[in-house]
Amino acid sequence: MKRLLIIISLVTLLASCDSKTKGTKNMEEQKNETTNTVSTNDISPKVTGIGGIFFFSDNPEKTKEWYRKNLGLETNEYGSSFEFRNVNKPEEINTLQWSPFKKGDEYFSPSKKDFMINYRVQNIEGLVNKLKENGVTILDSIATYDYGKFVHIMDAEGNKIELWEP
Repeated sequence: MKRLLIIISLVTLLASCDSKTKGTKNMEEQKNETTNTVSTNDISPKVTGIGGIFFFSDNPEKTKEWYRKNLGLETNEYGSSFEFRNVNKPEEINTLQWSPFKKGDEYFSPSKKDFMINYRVQNIEGLVNKLKENGVTILDSIATYDYGKFVHIMDAEGNKIELWEP
């Protein structure tokens, strides 16, 4: 009788494991599902991340030196660049630019703020059209360089924003 109970318990346990395993996906199946749900063809006009942080400094060279010496930032004439990978496209390496500007630099105009944020975007032309339809102030035309397209806008708080499509 004891042997029969052990056999029934084992059969029940194995049947339970089998039904759980049928409903469970292995890691490769889960990865494929996740990959398939992220559309690589999405070209809707939108912000996809932060491309840069710019701020006023009384002395940008001293500021860069302080951050280099105390926080280990590798600085150059523009500030410091941080590299990171796109979570949806791991082969893609992106950068975030950190840059101190001389207090009062006209690059921030017409904003009166001490900072400006650069947002990475996709479909910059579509985004500019959408912003125009929404009554957003567009400060300039889209400028194209080897490293991407740029345009500047003002937000509702009077902050100048730089939009960048790499």
